[in-house]
Order: sequence, then C-alpha cells, then structure tokens
Amino acid sequence: MATKFKKQSGLSVPLPAWIVIGAMLMLLAIIITLAVKDLQRGRAIEIQTLREKSAVLIRSFESGARTGMGMRWRQDQRQILLEEMAYQPGVLYIAIADRYGRILAHSDPQRVGSQLYSPQQMAALKVSGAEQWHMTSVINRQQNRENAFETYRYFKPLKRNNDHMGHMMNRHRMAEAEADASADEGQTIIFAAFDTTALDAAQAKDIRNTAILLTILLLLALACLAALFWARRYQRSHQQLQDSKTFASEIINNLPLGLITTNEQRQISVVNPAAEAMLTCSAANLLGQSSHQVLPAEWNQWVVNPAQGQPVIEQEMEFSLANGQGLPLSVSVANILNHSGHFLGNVFIFRDMREIRQLQDEVRRKEKLAAIGDLAAGVAHEIRNPLSSIKGFAKYFEGRSPPGSEERELANVMAKEVDRLNRVISELLALVRPANLHLQRANINDVIAHSLHLIRQDAEAKNIILRSHCDDGLPLVEVDPDHFTQALLNLYLNAIQAIGSDGVLEVGVERIDERKIRVTVCDSGKGIKPDDLAKIFNPYFTTKATGTGLGLTMVQKVIEEHQGTIRVVSNPQTGTRFEMVIPLGQKKQEGASDVKT
Repeated sequence: MATKFKKQSGLSVPLPAWIVIGAMLMLLAIIITLAVKDLQRGRAIEIQTLREKSAVLIRSFESGARTGMGMRWRQDQRQILLEEMAYQPGVLYIAIADRYGRILAHSDPQRVGSQLYSPQQMAALKVSGAEQWHMTSVINRQQNRENAFETYRYFKPLKRNNDHMGHMMNRHRMAEAEADASADEGQTIIFAAFDTTALDAAQAKDIRNTAILLTILLLLALACLAALFWARRYQRSHQQLQDSKTFASEIINNLPLGLITTNEQRQISVVNPAAEAMLTCSAANLLGQSSHQVLPAEWNQWVVNPAQGQPVIEQEMEFSLANGQGLPLSVSVANILNHSGHFLGNVFIFRDMREIRQLQDEVRRKEKLAAIGDLAAGVAHEIRNPLSSIKGFAKYFEGRSPPGSEERELANVMAKEVDRLNRVISELLALVRPANLHLQRANINDVIAHSLHLIRQDAEAKNIILRSHCDDGLPLVEVDPDHFTQALLNLYLNAIQAIGSDGVLEVGVERIDERKIRVTVCDSGKGIKPDDLAKIFNPYFTTKATGTGLGLTMVQKVIEEHQGTIRVVSNPQTGTRFEMVIPLGQKKQEGASDVKT
C-alpha cells in the first residue's frame, strides 16, 4: 500500500535563509548609511549657517570700523563697537590680532595685548582674504572651556562693498582715514568665535534620534531573524514530523504483520491493513472501540501494568474468525511509554502462523519420508529376496496341485499377496526416490482429456458423470505428461471410490496469472473428515480397507516435483475439491535429470 505525498495548497516555497538574512543586512546597511549622511548633511547645514552668520558679523564690524575711521572715532569708541557686537546671542568673542597672534583688539578688553595663538599656530592657520573656519575650544566668561566655531580672515576695514559710501563722508576725511589704516592692511586678522552649544545639542539630538531609530531597526531586524530562525526551525521540525509520520505510516501499512495500537484509555487508535486482512474486520469498525470489547480476552489478559513485568512475547493462540474458521496467531503485547515513562497505550503485534505451520508440517513430512526412505532402502533388498523364493514355492505348489483344488487356490492367493507386497515396496521406493521427470511442452487440455478417457469406463460403470472445464486459450505447459496423468488418475480413483455411484466428477483448468495455472478436481462424494484433512498426504494414512495410503502422497510428490502446490478443501455436504497450482515453465533443479531409480 503506497503512501502518496500531497502538496499543500496555499503554501509558497520559502526563500533560502541566507537570501533573507543577506537582504536584511543589506537593508540595514543602507539605512545606517542614509542616517550617517543625514547627520553629516545636518551638521553641514548648521556649519554653513554659522559661516554665514560669522561672515555677516565680520563685514558688519568692518563696515562699522570704516564708518568710525571716517568719523575719526577714538579707540574706546571702536572698543565699544566691538563689545556691543560681541554681545549678540551665540557670539563668544570678536578679536583682532596681528600676524604673530598678539591680540590688538578684543571684545574682552582684559585680553588685549595677550596672545590669541602662537606664531606657529598662526602659520598653521594659513590666513587669507577669504573666510576660513575651524573648531576650537575657548575659555568662556565663567572660566569654563567649551567648544567654539571660529572663523577668521584678514581684517579689511578699508574695502568697500559699493560706491555709495562716498556721500557719507567727504573725500578729505576719507583720504586721511585710509592713510592711517593702510599700514595695517594685510597685517591684522579678525577672529569671530561662536558658541557651538546649540550645534552640539542639535547634533547630539540627531545622533540620539538616529541611534534610537537604528536600535529599533536593529531590534526589528533581530526579531525578524529570530522569527525567521524559529520559523525555519518550526518548518524543519514540522517537515521532520511529517516525514516521520509518513515513514511510520508507510512501515505500518506495508508491515506483513498485523498491528493494533491503543491509547491511554485502551481505545483502539491504529489498525494496519494486515490486521484487517487477518481478522477479516474493517478498521472503521475497530477504531475508537475499547480493546476489551473487540479484541480477544486472551490479548487483554496479556496486557501488563507499565510498572510490572515485561511484555508478552510470541504467545500463540487460536483465533476464531467470523466464519467460524480457526486462525493460528502468534501475538506479542507491549506497553508504549514516552521518555518520562508515562503510559501512552499498548501495541499488539500478531502474525498468521498458517504458513509457518504448513512449513513445519512439510518439514516433518519430509523427515518422515527420509526415515521411510532409509528404512526402505535398507530392507527392500532383504524383503524382495525371500519374496522371490516364496513366490517360487507358491508357483511350484500351484503346479503340483490339481485344478480346482483348495491347495491350488491357496497357492494362487499366496502368489498374489507376494505380488502385492512387492508392489508396495516398489511404490515406497518410488516415493522416496527423486523422480526422473521428462519435461516437455504439452497442451494441458490434452493431458486432462487423456486422463479422463482412461477412467471413463469405471465412471460409467458406477453412473458417475464426468465433466471438464478447459480453456482453449491456455499456452503450452512444461510438464511430464506420464507423471502428471498418473497423479490425476490417483485423484480420479479416490473420487470414484468416495462417490460410490450416481455422482459427478469435474475437472477444470484456468490461468491464475502470467506464470501459473490451476487444475482442479472436484467430486460430489461424502467428503473428508476435518480431523483427517491434515493427514491425507501422510504416507500409509488411509481410510479404506484395501488402500495402501500412498496414492495421495504420490500425487503430492508429483506436483511438488513440478514446482507446484496442492491443497484440498472438503465438506461432507458438497464433496472434496483438490487444487493443483503449477508454473507454466519449470526451473530445472540441479541433478534432477541425472537421478536414476
């Protein structure tokens, strides 16, 4: 019974795990890259804002300085302008230093004259006419060091942005101011430092938000990976479970032994096809039923408590089928326990012992034949020699006695009995010796017709009707016509004796498969007693007063030498039926044609 695997509908074929993991890692890398770029872009925007703010502040101070030059401001007025501009939100300081880093002017007057940067640091700044910036650290008014965004370039108070400044001062005063400041042009550098607390806070906030987002995404990715792992594990476990179930189901369904299992409540849960065939009962009628109701009482008696003893192994019993026939079974019962020792049910395993018993009977029969053969081979010569002498003396006395006398009659009876005894010995020797079959391809219908022709007169004498059912479409069969005819004659003679008179003897032949045919011999006689059915093929077993008990034994021997089988079904009401199954072609046994009798 083959188990079919069905594809489940609605389920897509899952992608390989490495593809899903790779896609997730790639997506995570893309998200991280975009987040980093977004952080960098935000920082660049903030820095650009500070650069623009610092540029405006420096140009404003330069514009104020130009105005002050035109109006001949004093140094303290310029300092006030510098301090006022430095008081704007986010501005840490504004300073003017020479090229050696010495502070010429500062929003903090106390720092005027001190060093803003060393000459080496000033050289490293590479000051030019364009605004440049860098991140540095400064000491604020609270004497705390903090990060600062500092821009710097040459201080150019004389450079005008447009020509409209001329109307604000007269040319004479402007010329004087330019003459005073031309000496400092290109020698002083203006520095503007801005507080980066807001920039750092915004960047920290962006980093924190990005980190939170990435953490959430990472957790989601890990959750997806874990879900994928567990899904794959579940799928693999589910597949393994399905494969195990299919494997177990296939084994159970194709097991040649009968198998029945029960659950914890002793209810039948599994019945395999072999059990159905043996018990001649459908599984639908057994499933869910209590084992005490549907199984033999002996089986339930063999069930032991899980905490007690071992299972029953190979207990033989005679099971009564629904039709009243007996079925020899070998039954074993075991408890089903899980890994923790919890009881799950029972399993009953049983097998049909008919074939084994037939083999056992066959072995015993052959052992008997071998023993008889050894005996016959040993005593046949010793018996035949005296029989020859006895028959010679009987013929001698028969010749010396007058015709019709009692002595002549006794001598004749003695000679016939000697012949009968010699014939028995010959049959016995023929029984135990391998037959030298002369196999040939013959029409089995012709063999049957010839055998019926030989007993037609005996059948007609007892008013027995002969019927034959032949199949003209049968191929030629490889048989020994003489031996097979003799086997049929033995069956015919037994049938005629069983019928007595006024009966029917039927012979039929049919093809049962591509390699075998079946020949049946049926009679309407009195049948064979059930107790005698198992003995009819034994040597010297007979129920007839004048029988030798070797006829059916010889029939069985001939059929087996044709590599066939013979079985008998008998009923006192319907008679006896012999079925002989032989192959169409013979496999020649080694040495079979070389044995001489």
